[in-house]
Amino acid sequence: MKPHRLSITHSLVLHYGLYKKLQIYRPYRANFHDMTSPVFDGLYDFCSMYTGASLEGAVKLNHNCCDVAINWSGGLHHAKKFEASGFCYVNDIVIAILEMLKYHPRVLYIDIDIHHGDGVQEAFYLTDRVMTVSFHKYGNYFFPGTGDMFEIGHESGRYYSVNVPLKEGIDDSSYTQVFKPVIEAVIEFYRPTAIVLQCGADSLSGDRLGCFSLSTKGHGECVNFTKKFGVPLLVLGGGGYTPRNVARCWAYETGLLYFAPDFSLHPEVITRQENGNSRQYLEAIVKHVQDNLRMVQHAPRVEPDNEFYDGEKDNDKDEDPEVTSSSSSATKN
Repeated sequence: MKPHRLSITHSLVLHYGLYKKLQIYRPYRANFHDMTSPVFDGLYDFCSMYTGASLEGAVKLNHNCCDVAINWSGGLHHAKKFEASGFCYVNDIVIAILEMLKYHPRVLYIDIDIHHGDGVQEAFYLTDRVMTVSFHKYGNYFFPGTGDMFEIGHESGRYYSVNVPLKEGIDDSSYTQVFKPVIEAVIEFYRPTAIVLQCGADSLSGDRLGCFSLSTKGHGECVNFTKKFGVPLLVLGGGGYTPRNVARCWAYETGLLYFAPDFSLHPEVITRQENGNSRQYLEAIVKHVQDNLRMVQHAPRVEPDNEFYDGEKDNDKDEDPEVTSSSSSATKN
């Protein structure tokens, strides 16, 4: 990126006489205000609204105002502490989890977006207070390029980052084959007291940027399966670039979380990709994750001097708190 290359280019343009066909102007220098203006009008308001919604959902769960909280506008999992990334400007997930850690000793993050939840993993890569589990397309330079199964965390967070790299074309049956045993193992070994579930809909069949072959029912089965553990649950949106399918999916999953009727929100799966995920490949991933989880000696306890602990509420007694879902409604009865 050396600026000298521009001088050489300009010299060639002049000496070949190309400038005679052009209009050349001395450029305006952008000022401070120019370089800090939003990418689009209303960006700050947009970020404050979706982040505030996730934060409020976390607060309501912390205060036992509900069993399940949903914010479909949230789930922007790529944003980092110092940079925007992948359409994500502020990582509302990290902010919500930090709020939940004030009351919960262990928070589990599950991501079923087709892209790796890199921003959330990065934020909690060194701690055992949050276990991150991401199911995503990996390989062939697919964005963001992270999420190898050997990314397992570091220092206190070693083995608390779980990655399930998948190949293109995975269908409902194959996805369920890997999702359910991995999540069951994670729940068994980690014993979370709260769960955050990112439901990016770009893992659906027919997504403009995706290459998976999931139906809304297959996607929704992950939501339904997670809800059945009866742990306080914050459900967030994420990616999804075929709007009609995203709307169908999230409306259907709202129904799964709060009521039962089937509103026929299941478009036919368009198989654009051959399923590259063999049973043997998925079984190997499951075994790898389970072997790593066996390295977790215990579910981490919260000490008073923990950096995330504020002493407002101690859920980490000698016995795990009994967390049950009183109903499938938005508020507790």
